[in-house]
Amino acid sequence: MSGPFFDTAERVRLSDLLDELGPAAPTLLAPWTTRDIAAHLVLRERDHLAGPGLVLPGAWSRLAGRRQAALAARDFSWLVGTFRSGPPPGFFRVGWVRRLPSLNEFFVHHEDVRRANGLGPRTNEPAMDEALWRNVSRAPWYLARRLRGTGLELQWAGTARTVRARRGEPAARIAGPPGELLLYLFGRQDAAHVEVSGPATEVGAVRAARFGL
Repeated sequence: MSGPFFDTAERVRLSDLLDELGPAAPTLLAPWTTRDIAAHLVLRERDHLAGPGLVLPGAWSRLAGRRQAALAARDFSWLVGTFRSGPPPGFFRVGWVRRLPSLNEFFVHHEDVRRANGLGPRTNEPAMDEALWRNVSRAPWYLARRLRGTGLELQWAGTARTVRARRGEPAARIAGPPGELLLYLFGRQDAAHVEVSGPATEVGAVRAARFGL
């Protein structure tokens, strides 16, 4: 995987917005506030013991919950400043991590904060859209793994570029800009500006499915 990095710009923009809104602003992940988002982002990059609990269930998840709550009790300016400063040496400085999971993480959480506070979709620069589309195209089947009863295609709206997320015929299609497709796949269906089309049964299956990690 090659190309420019966009995680740094997203980190800065998200940090700026967190500073602007303060610790008590809502997010799409209610009851999480901006304080919880900041604590989550710090834990992800800096707590190597509890970090896996952000994706692993059971005891790992409970540990991450306790550690995140402890971080959330700290000074909000410290949390944002720590996140803004970037990760320590190690895994989260690796190129593919920056381009794929970190860019996804920062973009989606940036929109979690923006859209819960009345800020609509952004118009991304073309290179950023290319980076987001590349990420949408990498293993979308995993984020759509709970979808049953239909195939699924994703389309970059206004282009002929598509990717298959679930095999099967007939198939539903979700069309939108790359960032909106990413939000949908990460479970922000109500906030994502996309069009879902196809036979009624298949569209119903997509709308009823739980997407995300």
